[in-house]
Amino acid sequence: MDKKLIVSIIINNYNYDRFLSQAIDSTLNQTYLNTEVIVVDDGSTDNSREIITGYGDRIIPILQPNGKQAAAFNSGFAKSKGDIIIFLDSDDYLMPDAVKQIVQIWEPKLAKVHYRLKVVDGEQQDLGYSMPQGSAPLSTGEVWRALITGGSYISTPTSGNALNREPLKELFPIPDEYKLTADDYLSTLVPFYGEVAAIEQPLGAYRIHGNNQWALSTISPAKFQRFVRHDLQNYALLVKKATELGYDVPPDLEQRSIGRLWSRINSLRLDPINHPVPGDRASTLVYQGIRSLWKYSEFNWQKRLIYSLWFLWVGFMPLPLAEPVITWLYAPHYRPKVISWTVQRLRTLTSS
Repeated sequence: MDKKLIVSIIINNYNYDRFLSQAIDSTLNQTYLNTEVIVVDDGSTDNSREIITGYGDRIIPILQPNGKQAAAFNSGFAKSKGDIIIFLDSDDYLMPDAVKQIVQIWEPKLAKVHYRLKVVDGEQQDLGYSMPQGSAPLSTGEVWRALITGGSYISTPTSGNALNREPLKELFPIPDEYKLTADDYLSTLVPFYGEVAAIEQPLGAYRIHGNNQWALSTISPAKFQRFVRHDLQNYALLVKKATELGYDVPPDLEQRSIGRLWSRINSLRLDPINHPVPGDRASTLVYQGIRSLWKYSEFNWQKRLIYSLWFLWVGFMPLPLAEPVITWLYAPHYRPKVISWTVQRLRTLTSS
């Protein structure tokens, strides 16, 4: 472990005063001491700024007008000095030895280290699973290869990433067109600048509550529409970067990402009038989803079968029957016990 490495933890906050203190405390209580904590308040109208000023010189505060996620990231990064950068959402928090474990495996060739996050609710109750969901390991090594052949890779939300400062110098400031998706911008581009390492142990907590922009505590057509629009933007960004670097991109790359197809069919079924892709048809998305599962995914055959049935059910069943199945995919804590037991039993059988 190189104790000379400086780690900058940049907390971006907007109107999360009820969670903010826990996020800040989790960074100040790290067992690795060579850190700096920067808290960017992006125009909050609640009690956030009073909480921030109460920490005095233990943190570096940035109080700015509301400019959305990219503006908060840009301000925080410009102020930071760290060799390693962690962007922590203010409704999430880190475990005490998170930074220590990151530094222990850090190498200069790495573009980032990502790590799992346990999922908790608004009251900090453990919901029994981690992000990302499932038992598949986080992507490692030359992850850019997975991006240009499959359109995605297994990674974590914003708070589960420790990024190398050197590539960030090339990527910042984040353009205003990604003001709402700065995390996706970084997740897509950073792997092109070095290898990726992973820690499978949860080093932080990802909180699901009613006001999350991305987490699905309830099914909302508007959220899936937002997912689809951002997926289209991320895909265009990926193709642009790969082309700049001289990599060939398969013509069906967009249809290879199972996550994108999940969002597309959910958006279409829940609100076909406002679905962002007018030409989409349920039958086509079902076909593309099943094709992606069996041709491109790394799931075992049991999961491929389950998810194939999921696509058929969501694509063709009446909406009142499709809606709960959509919910169960994204929010496992809402699954009936018999379904959770069946999934766990399958995992046990396939790992034995």
